[in-house]
Amino acid sequence: MNYQPAGSATDQATAEDAEQSIFALLDAARSLQERLESTLEAVGLSGAKYTALAALAAAREPLPLSELAGKLRCVRSNVTQLTDRLEADGLVRRVADPADRRAVRAELTSLGAEKQLAGRKALQDLQSELAARVDPAERALFHRVLAALR
Repeated sequence: MNYQPAGSATDQATAEDAEQSIFALLDAARSLQERLESTLEAVGLSGAKYTALAALAAAREPLPLSELAGKLRCVRSNVTQLTDRLEADGLVRRVADPADRRAVRAELTSLGAEKQLAGRKALQDLQSELAARVDPAERALFHRVLAALR
């Protein structure tokens, strides 16, 4: 029987492996975030702008800003500022809410729809490139590990 007392070299090595894994995961996340941002930047979008356009495209109808804020998991004032920037870029327009004249909805413009599709295609290409680096069986394991960390 191979007994190792608490605080042994094995325990220390396990702790060091866990620490290295955490930092490797954080480093990979930073690298992926940079790749994602540069991929979207190449089509003229930021991550926030793409996410808002994607939410509007998925809704297939103008959304109240409060509902858009909920979909983006942010406060209304942030969505108002983001909508200002999207509107200045010609990607969305504000329209009156037919059910509540005090409310405003955000609607994709045709340019916004084009940019959203370009962003989606660029992200799909990036995802395909990254997925090709990893064996399919290892990808499945990776997904299980990530799910366990949530």
